[in-house]
Amino acid sequence: MTPIVLVTGAAGRLGTYLHDRPPPGWTPRWTDLAAAEGIAAADVTDLEAMTGACRGATAVVHLAGIPTDADWPDLLHVNVTGTRTVLEAAHRQGVRRVVLAGSNHAVGFSPRGSGDLVEDPAPRPDSAYGFTKAAVEALGRWYADRGLEVVTLRIGSCRDRPNSTRMLGTWLSPADFSRLIGAALDGPVDGAALVWGVSANTRRWWSPDAGARLGYRPRDDAESHAASVDPGTAGPGDDRVGGRLPPAQASQPGRTRPVS
Repeated sequence: MTPIVLVTGAAGRLGTYLHDRPPPGWTPRWTDLAAAEGIAAADVTDLEAMTGACRGATAVVHLAGIPTDADWPDLLHVNVTGTRTVLEAAHRQGVRRVVLAGSNHAVGFSPRGSGDLVEDPAPRPDSAYGFTKAAVEALGRWYADRGLEVVTLRIGSCRDRPNSTRMLGTWLSPADFSRLIGAALDGPVDGAALVWGVSANTRRWWSPDAGARLGYRPRDDAESHAASVDPGTAGPGDDRVGGRLPPAQASQPGRTRPVS
C-alpha cells in the first residue's frame, strides 16, 4: 500500500500543477477550502478539520495560503495561523514529514550578490506577504525541533513560463515543481531543511546544493523561453532576491499585488 500524502491548497496554482503531475510513489489526499471534484473541503485554520485530514497520512504538502500582499489580518490568519494549524495537526497525528511552500520573498530585501546564494540567509522580507513566509520558515523549524521532519521550499517564480528578465533566473517550471515536491517527500532530512525552489536555469543564481542533497534534479531551463521575454522587464531592484516592488505600492504593504 502506497503511503498517503495530504495536499492542502489543491485548487490553487501550485496545487493544480501538482495535481497534473502527482508525486510518484504516493497516494495524494487533495484538500482545499471548498470541495471540488476529487478535492475534499478542509480549512487550514481549523485544527479539528486538519487533524482529521492528517489521519493516516505519512506526509503533508502544505500549499494553501494567500499568495500576494493582502490585508494584514487575513495574511496572518491564513498564512501564519494556517501553517501553524497544519503543523500542529500533523504533529498530533504522528505524520513523519511536512513540506511547506515558502517563498523567496521571505528574504526578498537581501542582496543577490555574486555567485550562487546559499539557502540560509537570515529572514529579510520585502512585503507583508514575505513576512508571513518568514514566519512559515520559523514555524517549520519550531516543529522540526519537536520531532517533525520539515522541508521549507523558498519557491522562486513557479509559472507556465518566465515573463520577465528576473524570471530567467528564478523560474521554477511546473514539471520541476513536481520533481522538487517528490524529492522533498522522499529525500533524507534531519530535522529541518531549507531549499531554493528553482529550475536548472542558465541564469540561476540560487545554490542548488540543498536540493541536490534531497535528490532534486531539475531538468528545465528558462533560457528556452528567453527569446520571448521583453528585455525591458529588467531594471532597478533586480539586484535584490525578491526583485522590484511596484512603485505605486512599495510603501503600502497592505495593498494587494501579485508576488512571484
